[in-house]
Amino acid sequence: MSYKVDLNSDLGESFGAWKMGSDADVLTFVSSANVACGFHAGDPLVMKSTVKEAVKAGVAVGAHPSYPDLKGFGRRNMTCSPDELYADTLYQIGALRAFCEAQGIKLQHVKPHGAMYNSAAKKPEEALALAQAVKDAGEGLILMGLAGSKFDEAAEKLGIPYAAEAFADRGYMNDGSLVPRKMEGAFVRDVEVAAQRVIRMVKEGVVEAIDGTTVKLRPQSICLHGDSPSAVQMARTLRTRLIEAGIEIVPLSKIV
Repeated sequence: MSYKVDLNSDLGESFGAWKMGSDADVLTFVSSANVACGFHAGDPLVMKSTVKEAVKAGVAVGAHPSYPDLKGFGRRNMTCSPDELYADTLYQIGALRAFCEAQGIKLQHVKPHGAMYNSAAKKPEEALALAQAVKDAGEGLILMGLAGSKFDEAAEKLGIPYAAEAFADRGYMNDGSLVPRKMEGAFVRDVEVAAQRVIRMVKEGVVEAIDGTTVKLRPQSICLHGDSPSAVQMARTLRTRLIEAGIEIVPLSKIV
């Protein structure tokens, strides 16, 4: 049996003089990049340069929209109406699409960021608002969301391409949600452990939760965070172990 998976990372999260992550290095190992669109990080120059570097590395580009929360890096909860979520998301997609078109490529996907992502994964009205923005932004755009979440249902309801996502470096609760960042077990620090977890996700469709139970999921894309101290090592090890396990790494457009 053949296996394929996309490796994605959240990139372009610098802002002005503030630098975040090792984007150029991470880009050598992933197949898709989620580029910040200015609401939680990233500014026009960072967006421009990140898209350019992704093209140079042969990596597909997706928009990474967020709540309007620069100070909190998009990780603080906000109470937004579905209409606000729709408009903010559509706005950010349009901004990044322009930079992609300027570089001669098509925007591949949209993956919400941070608190917006986590909230919509549990609330159908929010997931539907984000999915509608993706649909209205242009034919063929892929919505990326947490495997087994409300994103799955929203994409199916609207009939848009969808990619279920799992995380290489994050812990899971027994309901399939991510362990909150402030809780013990939120992060998988050992790169070899993370790699083996991902191989099991792709081949067996399961992951072990922090309480030892087994959670079912079938991801098309695996995220590794570009802002972590071990991002480059994680990316390198993960790519190597996946290939050794007979798993082909390809962009989402070749899977969905």
